[in-house]
Amino acid sequence: MPTTHTMGLQPEPFEKIRSGKKTIELRLFDEKRKTIQLGDIIEFQKQPEEQETIRTEVMALLRYKTFSELFNDFSIEDFGGTDKISFLEGVYRFYTPEREQKETVLGIKIKLLA
Repeated sequence: MPTTHTMGLQPEPFEKIRSGKKTIELRLFDEKRKTIQLGDIIEFQKQPEEQETIRTEVMALLRYKTFSELFNDFSIEDFGGTDKISFLEGVYRFYTPEREQKETVLGIKIKLLA
């Protein structure tokens, strides 16, 4: 039986997942993310009000040392971005390089559920 995980998401990436343009969600591989398994459900809540939600299924778990290494193996469009440099700068507004180094990185390949 799959576990359902709830995660907050900023409006722009939320809409990109809803429209099918974003298929890989980025997170640090912290304690909360270590519990995610293939086939689990992630319910994303649109921040800040958390009134809108979308449900996705976990299709793959992509473990990397850094966001940059993850971006090198996939198209930037998979992450909802258009160019790697500015996208990476945006990621570091949320996650510090120190936390990235300590916890490593997880790309969560997702499929939107109806």
